[in-house]
Amino acid sequence: MNKNIVIVGASRGIGLELTRIFAKLPDVQVIALARNCTKLKDEFSKNTRVHVFSFDLEGDVHDQLAKIAFPETGIDYLINNAGCLIKKPFEMISGQDFSKSFSINVIGVMQTVQYLLPKFNSTFSHIVNISSMGAFQGSVKFPELSAYAASKAALCNFTELFAVEFSDSNIKMNCLCLGAVQTEMLEEAFPGYSAPVSANEMAQFIADFTLRSGKILNGKIIPLSLSTP
Repeated sequence: MNKNIVIVGASRGIGLELTRIFAKLPDVQVIALARNCTKLKDEFSKNTRVHVFSFDLEGDVHDQLAKIAFPETGIDYLINNAGCLIKKPFEMISGQDFSKSFSINVIGVMQTVQYLLPKFNSTFSHIVNISSMGAFQGSVKFPELSAYAASKAALCNFTELFAVEFSDSNIKMNCLCLGAVQTEMLEEAFPGYSAPVSANEMAQFIADFTLRSGKILNGKIIPLSLSTP
């Protein structure tokens, strides 16, 4: 039986690599959601198991999702990969910057999960939230990332709360806190910096974790970084 995977933030970086990985699996159907769909639609136009839809976490999440025909067999996996990284000195971060960070990095994710609750597989489903090492308690912190790290920390907290509230359900949720990965978002925030892990390498790990770990882990916040701490 085919597995249905929803990827939010699939147009570039790790999200695009995840879509490519799952698109190669014969028993998987991918619902790829992204703000910019042109590249996705062009790349997967001949793959009947990849379905691309426009989706903006800053917009009306429920209204946008209501227009998407999700598989009647249920969603088996959801990867909340979309993110917004605003890098500014703390005193220069505007209210709009804070609102955008929290809207995309946590509130939109919560509303996505909220809407999809009745659409998850009735036997077992695994939700994977993508956070940051900057949000992981006790990790090294970097200046000018207050809005980003704080919103991603809220995503970690939501993961733990959801796991408790839905502990008796078929839905499991975990959160991966990623260290530096060579993506467009990193390049835009830190020009000239070269990360030790490629987007494809991290996507390979996330894909395997998504498919294999939901039945033994729930509500866990897991750091993925080559740095110590």
